[in-house]
Amino acid sequence: MATEETGFRSLADQLRSWDDDRLAGLLSARPDLTTPAPHDFGQLASRATVRASLARALDTLTLLELSVLDALVVAGQTTADDVRGIILAEPGAVDTTLARLVDLALAWHGRGGLRAVSGVADALGSGPGSSGLRPRSPDAPPAAEVETRLAGLGKPARAMLEHVAAHGGEADAGSARMTVSPADAATPAEELISRRLLVPLPGRRSTVQLPGEVGLALRGGRTTTEPVDAVPPVVTGERPARLVDTAAAGAAYEVVRRVELLLDHWGSHPPAVLRSGGLAVRDMRATTELLGVDVPTAALVVETASAAGLLSTRADAVGDEVFCPTDAFDSWLEQPPAARWVVLVRAWLASNRLPALVGTRDAQGKTRNALSPELSSYSVAESRAGTLAALAGLAPGEVLAGATGLPSLVERVAWHRPRRPRSRADQVAWTTTEAAVLGVTGLDGLASYSRVLVEGGDPEQALAALLPDPVDHVLLQADLTAVAPGPLESALARQLQLVADVESRGGATVYRFTPGSVRRALDVGWTAVEVHGFLASVSRTPVPQPLSYLVDDAVRTFGTVRVGAAESFLRADDEAALSELLHHPKAAALGLRRLAPTVLVSSTPVDVLLGRLRDLGAAPVVEAADGTVQVLRPDVLRARTPKDRGPSHRSVRESARVSAVVAAVRSGDRAAAVRPSAPGTPLTPSGALAALREAVETGATVLIGYVDNQGVSSERLVDPVSVEGGSLTAHDHRVDDVRTFAVHRITTVRPVEAD
Repeated sequence: MATEETGFRSLADQLRSWDDDRLAGLLSARPDLTTPAPHDFGQLASRATVRASLARALDTLTLLELSVLDALVVAGQTTADDVRGIILAEPGAVDTTLARLVDLALAWHGRGGLRAVSGVADALGSGPGSSGLRPRSPDAPPAAEVETRLAGLGKPARAMLEHVAAHGGEADAGSARMTVSPADAATPAEELISRRLLVPLPGRRSTVQLPGEVGLALRGGRTTTEPVDAVPPVVTGERPARLVDTAAAGAAYEVVRRVELLLDHWGSHPPAVLRSGGLAVRDMRATTELLGVDVPTAALVVETASAAGLLSTRADAVGDEVFCPTDAFDSWLEQPPAARWVVLVRAWLASNRLPALVGTRDAQGKTRNALSPELSSYSVAESRAGTLAALAGLAPGEVLAGATGLPSLVERVAWHRPRRPRSRADQVAWTTTEAAVLGVTGLDGLASYSRVLVEGGDPEQALAALLPDPVDHVLLQADLTAVAPGPLESALARQLQLVADVESRGGATVYRFTPGSVRRALDVGWTAVEVHGFLASVSRTPVPQPLSYLVDDAVRTFGTVRVGAAESFLRADDEAALSELLHHPKAAALGLRRLAPTVLVSSTPVDVLLGRLRDLGAAPVVEAADGTVQVLRPDVLRARTPKDRGPSHRSVRESARVSAVVAAVRSGDRAAAVRPSAPGTPLTPSGALAALREAVETGATVLIGYVDNQGVSSERLVDPVSVEGGSLTAHDHRVDDVRTFAVHRITTVRPVEAD
């Protein structure tokens, strides 16, 4: 049997001969590896046996590939013919699988034959594709001899052996002897040990295990009891392909319209971002009302818009973080509906988000919010791709059966990726639901244009042929409604939603005009002429008289009450006095504005305004809310005269504190007086030493820049006393005491002229 080192060299030699496509296949199973240099292939072969790397590679295998790899582990170093004989599958499928396993560096051809890479047995564990059998012994007897030994067992020994095989392949030997002949065996356990049907586990003499060759014999010479190359069928029903495409195209157009409606609304009414990073429950509830859908559908629209880069966060006018459309949203609006749908669906396919969990509760009982960072899964994108690939395998016109279609689809996806994830059934169900909302499927069948998408093509033209042409007009009616006889052009729909409310949706959308909707248009700057002109230009019917009256009434009452901001007001019976203040040259900064002949308002607070008016020669008084005059003066307070009992400890401490503050203030004043206008060049430690030694010799006062242990920079006025051992001893004017400074923390030294 070849050694592991020989196997690595063999695999490294094989890797050197691979082309780029085969290397790309290996690296796709190892996303944590970077592209190796030519001289690193030996290192790459060694790293391929790491357990974590093997686990990632095994996660990409089908049930057939895992079962063949498990058969290689059980067989040990063997031949392809032997593998074909011990696994229940078609020989051609086994050969194709072995070639793929070699391409992925999970198996290799050594001098003694074909074998799995070390570590595969541990990585397989007891999960899908694992037979639970141990590898065959290096000196395993022929299969016929094992069958003969099994045939000679008594019923108790055979029952015990089958029990051990069904419960992990290990058992406690108890008091059974490990070296005994079949003739001397006194118990069923000794009978099995004597015939080498159970062998001692190395290092654990009291524990016995079932050899791989015995386990194979008990299963009829196969590692699997059922065919592993049979892909589970999907239970389907029949629907006209044209009907499937029509239903899917309608949903596709609707999701594009919902994203446009939502982001257009959030552009002017952005919802706040929670501290956890998600969308609040009340904002999600408002979104469902705006779109007229349930919470899962609204969450899917929000999450898909975010995944497509059309929605992000920014700070609003007051600095709070909010959700709002991105610049890409404006470019997206300019594209035709089919192109916009492609952007959304491709983002959904690549996204790792789980919008189906929005509104549910986590393990702690907290509601999961849309757009929250933790609402993601590494495997959901793969589950979506696998689900759509399984649906693409159905013939056109075949759809999932009503009750059994979804469970059979889960089994099909599980066969292709049996190792992950645990929530596969949920993710497949979520994918089918979300695909129907997004227009990828219709009536539980994959649309024809979605097949192009799954195959990697561009479905825009195929979808555009199924979408209705947008209309550029509406039909105004006397009951203050407008009927859109089809999907409106994007710009027209946005304008109409501004001046009218959507009453019902469907093939023909109905809009209703109300006083509030007309005022909404006036609030954004529309004039009466613009509203009348818009209605006349978009309607194929004459504008009804009730609608014209509604617009005129809304315009007549619009702006009759005006709201402004003011900090204070001035009122006087003398109009001339107020006019004099209003036009005073020095009153321009007070923000005075006349509301009535005897009333002025000001943008200046009352306490500031009183002093300014008195400076201008006026004699104002404060008026209360009830109109009475309030004379403000400070209350006269009195306190008992204290007895002279001498200085207390508190007064002494207070005097010392005051003295320290005064010294610090004076030191700061002197430092500010000598501080240059431009910052100086930081000193090197040698330069600081030279400047400080000169100050010590001359007895000069210097201003130093100093950085303390916490990294806080300050300026100190000091009288240097000595410089020794990298430390400066000086009298600090700020604390009026002698202290020590580290020279390497001194950044600047400037001389100060004596007072």
